[in-house]
Amino acid sequence: ADPLHKATIIPRGRALGMVMQLPEGDKYSMSYKYMKSRLIIMMGGRVAEEIKFGKENITSGASSDIEQATKLARAMVTQWGFSEKLGQVAYGENQQEVFLGHSVAQSKNVSEETAQIIDAEVRVLIDEAYEEARRILSVYIVDWIAIAVGRLEYETLSGDEIKELMAG
Repeated sequence: ADPLHKATIIPRGRALGMVMQLPEGDKYSMSYKYMKSRLIIMMGGRVAEEIKFGKENITSGASSDIEQATKLARAMVTQWGFSEKLGQVAYGENQQEVFLGHSVAQSKNVSEETAQIIDAEVRVLIDEAYEEARRILSVYIVDWIAIAVGRLEYETLSGDEIKELMAG
């Protein structure tokens, strides 16, 4: 994944806080491995809440991450051919022609059966990322709790400061 630039608990827009990553150079395409790591990162906040506060106390705070992860996983399956069940076929979304706010034509590019397979494949990618995030955060629980405590004290930490925290 891209290197960590900074993490903050200062609210920005609708986000209650954020973690920023910056690529080391220009990116014109993404590898499967990179996309999977992005999905795992996007699941991290929800998993951390669940581990720290219990499933019954998780919040809607990860909604943007879940939305972005779902969009990425759907693109992996429908646009970039990363599904063994569907193969290297591009499946477009339902497209509508709109004139003056009214739908005048609607075409469906996939059958109901294919749509169900797409949904299932997206779910598999998200579930795998969630479980890998859970595994990683369970192994490194002392580190991410130290980062959380550091952000409570300083609100914003740079990538280098986070590395220093993790190193003790």
